[in-house]
Amino acid sequence: MKSRLAPRWVVFAIAAFILNFPVFSTFVTAFKSSKEVSRNPSLWIEAPTLENFATVLTISDRLNVYHYLWNSTVAALIGAILPMLVAFPLAWPMVRRGYGRGILFPLVVNLRALPLIIFAIPLYMMYAAIGLLDTKLGLGLILAIVNLPLTLMLLVNAIADLPIELEEAARMDGARTHRLLVRIVFPLCRPALITTFVFGFITAWNEFLFGLMLTTSKAVPMTVGASFFFATSGGGVQWGVAAAVMVIAALPPLIIGLVMYRRITGSMVAGAVKG
Repeated sequence: MKSRLAPRWVVFAIAAFILNFPVFSTFVTAFKSSKEVSRNPSLWIEAPTLENFATVLTISDRLNVYHYLWNSTVAALIGAILPMLVAFPLAWPMVRRGYGRGILFPLVVNLRALPLIIFAIPLYMMYAAIGLLDTKLGLGLILAIVNLPLTLMLLVNAIADLPIELEEAARMDGARTHRLLVRIVFPLCRPALITTFVFGFITAWNEFLFGLMLTTSKAVPMTVGASFFFATSGGGVQWGVAAAVMVIAALPPLIIGLVMYRRITGSMVAGAVKG
């Protein structure tokens, strides 16, 4: 049996290496000196160094990586939590009462299929009029709108999988709708809420278009700020420094994904098999 599975694992390993080669290359380059990067393009590191990370973490004038990380953290938290606060009380009446299930639900979900670039000009003009340009709140709000369709879809599916008998029993005990949502539905939907938070945070963190379009200096996110490290005063590119800042930028969503992996997988398969 093991001998039959061996070729599959070999093919899987080769495919995984090819697909993740840019990631491996970036990670390795981050630990090479500038001289070694120019003469050794392979994945082997002759003399590992933390010089590139030290350069990224000590620059404090125009290129402040801590400032970019903080901006991305605040905007991503707004972009992940706000859709949950909006979608959760909206998903329950859609499932249990059917409100908006025929028109509003598909309309919101299908908005995610539209290319975001079509909202660029009107959104910029609106933000300029109300003073939300180059603010973490403004960036977080648009990221929340981007995450709303997926959040609503996941929560609608999660609530639909809940046994309605639990809610009926709570009604018989005199629970009102608010108490029912807080004490019964919310705890049962916790795995789905964790999943939506993780997906929403990662999506918001990785957003580049709106970060580039809506920020200039005060609220520049990490995805946009990382691109500033590529240019040097001499006109060239310090590939080691660029790789180091990309590694740093990828750490927060990577850590959250790894920590929450078991909860995400458990939520995704919950309700898939019913007895």
